[in-house]
Amino acid sequence: MASPVAAHAGKLLRDLALRPSFLAARSQAVQLTSRRWLNLQEYQSKKLMSDNGVRVQRFFVADTANEALEAAKRLNAKEIVLKAQILAGGRGKGVFNSGLKGGVHLTKDPNVVGQLAKQMIGYNLATKQTPKEGVKVNKVMVAEALDISRETYLAILMDRSCNGPVLVGSPQGGVDIEEVAASNPELIFKEQIDIFEGIKDSQAQRMAENLGFLGPLKNQAADQIKKLYNLFLKVDATQVEVNPFGETPEGQENEPIENEAARYDLKYIGLDGNIACFVNGAGLAMATCDIIFLNGGKPANFLDLGGGVKEAQVYQAFKLLTADPKVEAILVNIFGGIVNCAIIANGITKACRELELKVPLVVRLEEQGRCTDLKQETENSNGNLTDLQEHVTDQNVNKYA
Repeated sequence: MASPVAAHAGKLLRDLALRPSFLAARSQAVQLTSRRWLNLQEYQSKKLMSDNGVRVQRFFVADTANEALEAAKRLNAKEIVLKAQILAGGRGKGVFNSGLKGGVHLTKDPNVVGQLAKQMIGYNLATKQTPKEGVKVNKVMVAEALDISRETYLAILMDRSCNGPVLVGSPQGGVDIEEVAASNPELIFKEQIDIFEGIKDSQAQRMAENLGFLGPLKNQAADQIKKLYNLFLKVDATQVEVNPFGETPEGQENEPIENEAARYDLKYIGLDGNIACFVNGAGLAMATCDIIFLNGGKPANFLDLGGGVKEAQVYQAFKLLTADPKVEAILVNIFGGIVNCAIIANGITKACRELELKVPLVVRLEEQGRCTDLKQETENSNGNLTDLQEHVTDQNVNKYA
């Protein structure tokens, strides 16, 4: 005779065995499926890193050739890299069944991006790591190509022998780390991290130094290493790898969009939100960011037009804002006095027409004592005040907050 414990266990097992059929009998339309995202494609990893303060180049993801073309135009980059998105290495040397060779292409012409994407999306890409027939490409990543003067390697992984995470790095990056470990093991550096204490500043600084980052770059690299570790813990990862963990020719880690803004005498600082701020004056910029925060939103940037702004600068500012893939709405908050609001209005309408603005736009222009003059000036310049009102009518940022 079975013991009470065994009998109870048997009843639980029978209940579990009957449960799926019971659920099916109750509703034929409901099907429960357990799914875990164990492997991430490149664009998914970059998105996670960007959302957690780890610097990556600007990029968009496209499902069609037309989307890829629009993304390339929106990037407004000197050079563009187009990458097929599949879970396999060796994409650059792969071959499509469309006849196209290579799953990674560089070009300076946005139109070429569209042409290449037509031969990628919907076709199979075969590499040394895929089955013979290859893997179907459903998405491509359109990204800004950056000049990298020096490539290093950085990874964080769970190591059973250390009972926790280990930071692994090498000043030789951009190649298979296994080859470096085999030929030059002295160039592999490790830092064992206490899972309870977390990564120490001294460990991040030491790894940055071992990777060859000197002077101010040492602190910047250490900060990125710590942010990468925080991401590692946040997503409960078993391994996070960055190859290459690179240094730009300028010897600094300024965002490319910040360098572009400086060319037009615009002050730009990238943030982590999705509402772009377009203002004049640092004080107003900070106040606008605070207002967005207070209403539950997050600013995507701090863009200060300053005084003496010209229409061309307004247009370029919009190009910069729309090139940021995180931006889902634009808030313009201009106080006249040091700037002419008519110039701002004309620049905005030109940008809306020529850039084919896809995101909601909210505009506030206030110039005390010049309302009549503003209306007259804009009417004298092709009636742009009316056009501007049409562009912003019924647009709001509430759903993005």
